[in-house]
Parts: sequence; C-alpha cells; structure tokens
Amino acid sequence: MTKNSKIPAELKYRHLFFDLDHTLWDFETNARDCLSEIFSDYSLEKRVTPSFDEFYSIYHHHNALLWSRFEKGFITVEELKWKRMWRTLLDFKIADEKLARDMSASYLDLLPTKSKVFDYTFEILNYLTEKGYELHLLTNGFEKTQRRKLESSNLGKYFDQVITSEASNSMKPKKEIFDFALKACDGKVENSIMIGDNLDADIAGARNVGMDSIFVNHTHKEIAAQSTFEISHLKELENIF
Repeated sequence: MTKNSKIPAELKYRHLFFDLDHTLWDFETNARDCLSEIFSDYSLEKRVTPSFDEFYSIYHHHNALLWSRFEKGFITVEELKWKRMWRTLLDFKIADEKLARDMSASYLDLLPTKSKVFDYTFEILNYLTEKGYELHLLTNGFEKTQRRKLESSNLGKYFDQVITSEASNSMKPKKEIFDFALKACDGKVENSIMIGDNLDADIAGARNVGMDSIFVNHTHKEIAAQSTFEISHLKELENIF
C-alpha cells in the first residue's frame, strides 16, 4: 500500500513541505553549542576575545549578512562558508585567512552532528505520519550538511523527499525549487503546503508558486505574515491537520 492510498480523500493537503533549520531543527541552539566548542578548541579566548558571547554575537551578525547575500546570488557557497569566519576575525583585527578557513571547516564538520530539535518535533511528525500525510523537507541548505543533520537528530525517517537548494540548483523563494519539489513527490500546488519560519524564503516562496503556507513563529514576532496559517508552537499543527 502506498502512502497516498492511506490518505483520506477528504483531506485538503497531501504533501506537507517542512523547512528544517529554525523550524524543526533548533539551529540557534545547535550553532551556539558548535561555536562554543570551536572557540575552546582554537583557544580563541587568547587570540580573539575572552568573551565567547561577544565572539558569537559578531559571528551571528556576519553570518546573517552573508547568508542574505548568498540567497540573492551575490556570493558563492564557498565564499559564504569561510568569509563569515574571516569577517568575524577581522572585527577583532585578526587577518588570518588560514585560521578562518580552518574554523569554517571545523564548523561545517561539527554542526550537523548536533541534535537539538524544537519541543514537540517528534510528537507532531509521528502524529502527521500516522494520519497518512506525505512529509517532505524543502531546505536552503547544503546537501551533505542537511542530510547529516537529519541522521544525527533522528529526523530522516519521517521524510519521503529531501529537497535541498544545492541538489535542486535553486533556492527558496524562487519558483524553480518549488516546482522541483512538487515534481519529485508527484504533488500539486493545490494539495501541498509549505511549513516554515522564514517569511522571505518559506512564506513568500510558497506564495510565489500559489501554494498555501504555515508561518512557524517560534519567536513570537509581531509581523503581518502573509501566510495561510500562523502558529507559535508545533503542537498547533494538530489544529490544522
């Protein structure tokens, strides 16, 4: 019996596309833990600053700026990977490209081994699976990194298709990545919905292709989200599905 055959005909949605980072996988907590280890391993308290919080705050700033530039096509993946470390070090007047590249390599190797997910993640995925929905991931991430995150956090078993920006050669909010995802799971816009935390990538992207969406507002932002639904906790998905 296929998954589709288990879904009651009266259900409006059949394909649920989840974002990964900041939606299910707790990126902020995992990234902070990862960078804390790197800060210690590279003795950055001696070379950079004795305050990890200061280091993390500056890294977080540069990471956000460079991700935005990457998503808009202004820089390459490789530039993103190491220049966020490079720019962080420059703010501390350390122009050491080798150190930046080494730290970047360590970060990319260590981060996907972290496993913290948001509260009720497993419960809601079990609930949706038992109801017969087809669950997929649609993520602006690197193929190898995102798959390792799924393995480390034990989330991979829930998803039928895993579509990354790297594998699809496109990126949310572009229409092409949504078209790629729908084709991969043999879905249609009318019976699919995007679930994510990013208004620009997830919600605007779904709107661009005519797909319904759910804004996962973990941080309780006071924003007029142009989504079909809005939730602040994953358990609230039970009120929709």
